[in-house]
Amino acid sequence: MRGQITKIISDQYEVTCDKEIYVCKCRGIFRKNKITPLVGDFVVIDEEDLIIKKVEERKTELSRPPVANIDQALIVTSLSFPAFESNLLDKLLVMCELHHIAPVICLTKNDLLSKKERVYYKKLFSYYKKLGYHVLYNHQVRKLKKLFRNKTTVLTGQTGAGKSSLLNRLDPNLKLETNEISKALGRGKHTTRTVQLWNLYGGKVLDTPGFSSLEFDGYSKEQIRKSFLEFQRYSCPYRDCSHLFEKECLVKKAVREGIILQSRYENYQKICNGKKEF
Repeated sequence: MRGQITKIISDQYEVTCDKEIYVCKCRGIFRKNKITPLVGDFVVIDEEDLIIKKVEERKTELSRPPVANIDQALIVTSLSFPAFESNLLDKLLVMCELHHIAPVICLTKNDLLSKKERVYYKKLFSYYKKLGYHVLYNHQVRKLKKLFRNKTTVLTGQTGAGKSSLLNRLDPNLKLETNEISKALGRGKHTTRTVQLWNLYGGKVLDTPGFSSLEFDGYSKEQIRKSFLEFQRYSCPYRDCSHLFEKECLVKKAVREGIILQSRYENYQKICNGKKEF
């Protein structure tokens, strides 16, 4: 019988087959063959012995959070309390580009901003829109609901940005746990402890534990460069220009002229500084 893994707790896998849930374990050979089933995997099970016999080929895969077969990522991004983190947002966008997952930026805590701050962020995110990224606010419920149809969506972003609160707003029946933001630290606590797949508005959605760091080991410098979409508009004099050290680099010139967002370029530098091959 074919189904999809919707939740994993320890070595127990909840598999949904034709609206029925089976709690299964893996075949022993999986460990030998280094096969690790993930939430979102389509699998073949033995419904009598409650064993996962086969994991089907994945169209996409993420390691943080560990999920499979994702169509789009809803990057829930706080503008205040916790403070906006441009570095994390750009890292998540790069990760989406690397895995061919369509990103949607969902902004939260806009109501906590001053008028001046709202003007600043409106201008900032107009840049992301010009790059082709879809940007929404968490109060735009109708538009958000339409996003889920016929897609499997993973919610990700900084801890305390309001991922679980957003899902509760979209579907109160979920009743997901939420926590207050720490006033002393200015950040939230992890309230999502497991990765779980739900049906939502004609699609499927995954809430995941928040995190604050991403690593890019295993990806080439070319892949990282191409993931910053605005860089692709420039043909530098150097064929293999890293956009870091070269004097006649057109990307660096565009940064100086204010065409490329300074924070985007600085976040690119930070990613590169963490990779030995640059």
